[in-house]
Amino acid sequence: MEKDPGENDVRASVEIDDALDLDSAVIVALGCNDKGAWADCREALEAALARFRSEGIDIVARSSWWASAAWPDPTDPPFLNGVVIVRTGHEPHDLMAALGRIEEAFGRQRGMPNAPRTLDLDLIAYGRLTGMLGSLVVPHPRAAERRFVMGPIAEIAPTWRHPDGGRAEELAASASVGIDAAPQR
Repeated sequence: MEKDPGENDVRASVEIDDALDLDSAVIVALGCNDKGAWADCREALEAALARFRSEGIDIVARSSWWASAAWPDPTDPPFLNGVVIVRTGHEPHDLMAALGRIEEAFGRQRGMPNAPRTLDLDLIAYGRLTGMLGSLVVPHPRAAERRFVMGPIAEIAPTWRHPDGGRAEELAASASVGIDAAPQR
């Protein structure tokens, strides 16, 4: 089987270059606490990133994986989370549809809110857009309060400003959900 030319690129940490305008950053969060068919959640998340290119989503920068207890039920399996900054020609709704196709390919079952999941992909920000775009809300309405989202963003883009206010590193420090989230090295 021939390898996808971008397959190895996904596993390497991608650094943000000086030319990236953080005001136009498109940020996607990834999470997993049910390994499904994969050896573990890290492998599932890496495989999900490898699928981005086939959906017209190019990874510009990525965080390390962050571990945290499940929320709101800490007796569920722990989560592994991370974020990527991407470039795409997709408009927000088309990007969400592409992310949904990736989730579906990984066995994501939508049922009970906050239930364990094989893959969770959330559009955190689409540049400086704010508000309701039909059924889609940008930025993600709860991202700023989640350390497992803001911590990884602060790791790769500490000066990124949330469209509703606050720098990533400040929001990570004041987050009230997932405060145990920490990078896995």
